[in-house]
Amino acid sequence: MSFLKKNTAGIILCALIALSATILSTLKLGNFSLEMIGAPVMSILFGMIISLAVPKLAKSEIFNKGIKFTSKKILQWAVIVLGFTLNLNSIVKVGGKSLPVIVCTISISLIVAFIMMKVLKVNSKTAALIGIGSSICGGSAIAAAAPVIDADDEDVARSISVIFLFNILAALIFPTLGYSIGFGTEGFAVFAGTAVNDTSSVTATASTAENLYHTSGILSAAVTVKLTRTLAIIPITLILAIYRTKKEKNKSDSKSNFSFKKIFPWFILYFIAASLITTLITNCTSGNFTNLYSDNFVSTMKILAKFFIAMAMSAIGLNTNIINLVKNGGKPILLGLCCWVSITLVSIGVQYITGIFFTDIL
Repeated sequence: MSFLKKNTAGIILCALIALSATILSTLKLGNFSLEMIGAPVMSILFGMIISLAVPKLAKSEIFNKGIKFTSKKILQWAVIVLGFTLNLNSIVKVGGKSLPVIVCTISISLIVAFIMMKVLKVNSKTAALIGIGSSICGGSAIAAAAPVIDADDEDVARSISVIFLFNILAALIFPTLGYSIGFGTEGFAVFAGTAVNDTSSVTATASTAENLYHTSGILSAAVTVKLTRTLAIIPITLILAIYRTKKEKNKSDSKSNFSFKKIFPWFILYFIAASLITTLITNCTSGNFTNLYSDNFVSTMKILAKFFIAMAMSAIGLNTNIINLVKNGGKPILLGLCCWVSITLVSIGVQYITGIFFTDIL
């Protein structure tokens, strides 16, 4: 009862904000679909607006515990649930070809983020989240990395805002860019899957490209490449945990009881287990059950993962000062721009070298 009494009000508040954002994200304004913005981004914006209007709400005894629980634990649950949407066998078959591009784009984003962090003197946690979010899969990667590096809510809000900005630009610019420079249909799918971050933005970019190319298959291939990138969450979070442990132990004032075990991202093990369950069921069971599992359960898990992320983002928004975010947003945006441009150029370059650039989906 104690848990329910302390957390229920805050959790319900975050759920209501996320529900409102989810409903709004399904609307269209003329030719522009709000799905391109996405429920998680809308949730964080709604949370920040509410926090601005009612500054003491998130700190109140009624809501505080539940909001904190949502921003930490439900954020981790979102990553676990995401695991149920991954069929590792399909990813190996379709996404394996794009692996050189994925490795190179992730590497360049992290390197550029580190360099620009030093040059611009950006907060290290914000820089890390922007680099990881840009290179892997936007909000999902930020959700996985934030608890490992002990990032606060403003770090998360700032990085999500930067990722959102360049997702929108990518969705608007990339279809025409890819078509004009001569990408084949498979080449564009790999480009969209590696150079656009959030799933909704990848979907928007690839769908627009299918209209330009007058063909189908780009969307499904692009989403598979994007899901392949998602697996990079596993090594990145483990490396971050090892790095933070080493850093903490090297501090002169660090207590000897700080250990890797305390910050180990245990939820990543559940993420892997969920992926393995989906892989085994979809590849080792009878046709009817497999179809039922894929069509119903996996689809439900996709919706639930997105909703959990939206809930967590609303909690983060409620704990974020939007005025400070705007005042301190210039350098993180510039850092994000450098990551975005470098990923775009490397994706095009590696595809050209490996020959994917001109290939078409049969």
